[in-house]
Amino acid sequence: MKLVIGSDHGGFEAKEALKEHLQGLGHAVTDFGCYSQESVDYPDVAQLVAESVAKGEFDRALLLDGFGGAVALAANKVPGARAVCAYDVVSARFAAAHEDANVLCLGGKTLGELTLREIAQVFLSTPFEGGRHERRLAKVSSIERKYALS
Repeated sequence: MKLVIGSDHGGFEAKEALKEHLQGLGHAVTDFGCYSQESVDYPDVAQLVAESVAKGEFDRALLLDGFGGAVALAANKVPGARAVCAYDVVSARFAAAHEDANVLCLGGKTLGELTLREIAQVFLSTPFEGGRHERRLAKVSSIERKYALS
C-alpha cells in the first residue's frame, strides 16, 4: 500500500516508530514531516498530508500529534479528506469500514507503540463496506460542497 505519514512535534517520536514498522511490513511510506521534535504548527503538516491523499497520490494517510484531534481538525478542512481519530482497534475498524476514512489520526502521547501498530494495521487492512454507509458519506460530501470556498 502506498502511504503518506506526517506529524507535529508532539507526534514525532511515535511517527518515526510507526513509519519504520509500516515500512517493515512492505508498505511504501512517504514522510511529509515533521523531521524533529522542534515545534511546528500542526495545520501545515496536516494540510500537506490531507491534500495528497485527497488527490489520490496515496492510498491512505496517517497523521499523529499529541492526542490525534488537532491534526484531524485541520485535515478535515481539505475537500476529499476523511480524517478520523482512532483510539483502539474497534474505532480503527469502523473508520475504515463505515466512514471510508482515508486519513487516520493518532495520538503519539496517548497511545503506546504496540497499540499504534495494531490500530494502523487494522485500519489499513479493513475494506470499506459500502452499502448504507455510501448514502451517509454522500450526505457528508453534500455538506462539504455546501460550505466549500471557491
